[in-house]
Amino acid sequence: MNLYKDIAPWSNEEKGEINMVVDVPRGGSNKYEYNEEKGYYSLNRVLFHQMFYPFDYGFIPQTHFDDGDAMDVMLLTTFPTFPGCVIRARVVGSLETKDEAGGDLKVLAVPIAKIDPRWNEIEKPEDVPAHVRSELELHFKEIKKLEKEKYDKVVIGDWKDREFTLSEIRRASTQFMSK
Repeated sequence: MNLYKDIAPWSNEEKGEINMVVDVPRGGSNKYEYNEEKGYYSLNRVLFHQMFYPFDYGFIPQTHFDDGDAMDVMLLTTFPTFPGCVIRARVVGSLETKDEAGGDLKVLAVPIAKIDPRWNEIEKPEDVPAHVRSELELHFKEIKKLEKEKYDKVVIGDWKDREFTLSEIRRASTQFMSK
């Protein structure tokens, strides 16, 4: 099974629930990437400094975003999972970022209630404590700090609401189908 091509992007589109494939578990410092064509994981790099992912990080299958990759997802989790884990998640919003590859929207999601009810009250980015949102922004800015050719190109934009984010996921899914 190919985790990118064979899994639907939506677990329940009406409810705004996606399927997410984990690349990097919460607390990890190894950046794994899924080879979408051949269907395997490889170690892309070890983070260049003492930093870790404060969330499970991965992608939405069957999406193709403006940067040429599947849409990125930061999943707020209670405990880390593992690379290749497929999680049903509820979209909360997104964070606009730009890097050396161009515009790169980071979808913010939480596990569906059946998986982990601790996140039920998070409906929009503003429901996430301001300090945690600042940590998420800092993560995407500072993760490339020691990669000199990339760091100056990282720009953190605005938080976007759920409806905007869902429309971007639909667009990325359509782009996947037409590629």
